[in-house]
Amino acid sequence: MNRAGAAGVRAVILAGGKGTRLRPFTASFPKPLVPLGDTPVVEVLIRRLMEFGITDVTLTLGHLSELIQAYFLQRKDLCDRLSLKYVTETSPTGTAGSLALLNGLTETFLVLNGDLLTDIDYHALLDFHRQQQALLTIAAHRRQVKVDLGVLEIADDDRIVDYHEKPETTYSVSMGIYVYEPEVLKWISPGEYLDLPSLVLKLIADGKKVCAYQANCQWLDIGRPDDYARAQELFASDRGQFETL
Repeated sequence: MNRAGAAGVRAVILAGGKGTRLRPFTASFPKPLVPLGDTPVVEVLIRRLMEFGITDVTLTLGHLSELIQAYFLQRKDLCDRLSLKYVTETSPTGTAGSLALLNGLTETFLVLNGDLLTDIDYHALLDFHRQQQALLTIAAHRRQVKVDLGVLEIADDDRIVDYHEKPETTYSVSMGIYVYEPEVLKWISPGEYLDLPSLVLKLIADGKKVCAYQANCQWLDIGRPDDYARAQELFASDRGQFETL
């Protein structure tokens, strides 16, 4: 089916992680329910998708899945506007492997990690993916990484040849947002563990086109304590930037 933008695209939210980087908070609390203000991050994600006409949403669950389902049972006003489905893993299968559990992925679909805050333009992302005719597109963000130490360059004879005090390097990093063509599922075996980086390397090795959509937007990885603190500040100061519904 040919369409422009993101409206009508199916979305899969990976919501089964244990949130180890946010422990001990997530030991008894699923990471997708970590709050931004008074709203769980997974609901903020869903509301953002709805703004772009994406209402067919599947959550892949694992750790404390019953708490996530119980939360949405209480959100009837939201769920009445969605087709919200759940798939629960009995054992972890990875950020790509869990897709083998889903039925009906026959058209271009969107996959998101369930622990991020972003104001990405999903219409622009989907249009880019189609224009590139990529099998898989990864939304990318420019992130500065600072080494909070003095870094030495050492020659083979142990002489120091350069010294960099607390250097900063800029990388293009995955935002945890992906656009898939259903053909990619051929590389995912049901029941086998497969993470996204391994899938990408498989596709590249087989000569398939994998693209990066370099997004100029806000993006924070809620699973990182520093990013979570920053996300709280951003959400409190301008909630409408991330959700208006």
